[in-house]
Amino acid sequence: MSSSRGNISRQRPQKYQNKTAFKNDLHDTSHRTKLLNSLQISGVCKRCKDIIEWKIKYKKYKPLAAPRKCTGCEQKTIKHAYHLLCINCSSKKKVCSKCGKSFEEIHLEENNVGPDIEHMLKGIPERKRRTVLRYMNKEQNDQKNLSPDVKTYIENLISNIDKISIDNDFDDSNSDDENNDESFQ
Repeated sequence: MSSSRGNISRQRPQKYQNKTAFKNDLHDTSHRTKLLNSLQISGVCKRCKDIIEWKIKYKKYKPLAAPRKCTGCEQKTIKHAYHLLCINCSSKKKVCSKCGKSFEEIHLEENNVGPDIEHMLKGIPERKRRTVLRYMNKEQNDQKNLSPDVKTYIENLISNIDKISIDNDFDDSNSDDENNDESFQ
């Protein structure tokens, strides 16, 4: 069994594998399904938009039967399912109407990495990737956004990643520890 003690990996492939992708309108041609497929999602962050699109794609989305109460203005103005704030409150506060995070906070959480840099980062080992991301975060904290000079430097760094010695990042902390160990002996 796959759950037995000490069995780390399964030896066989999964039993039921999908031959074709799931289509939410394959056997259901109702008006409701067509309406959900044509639904435009707006006023939410990228993560929340992906979640709602997933729910629609796999027939997990349950639309509201009646308007819900907004947590901002306490009025029954929410027309879309899974939202906490109405459109007016979310636009005034400049927050996502589903999760409530500010759009500025969401942009800070995401790495401002271009798709080309992101593609290059996928091909390198985890430890070296984290070194590059640490450098990018340090530069991003000093400046609001990454400048084009920093982006080209990072691209050069990634292309020459094999020549980088990772231990250089940890030399300062290791030398202090060695000096402390010698003083105790």
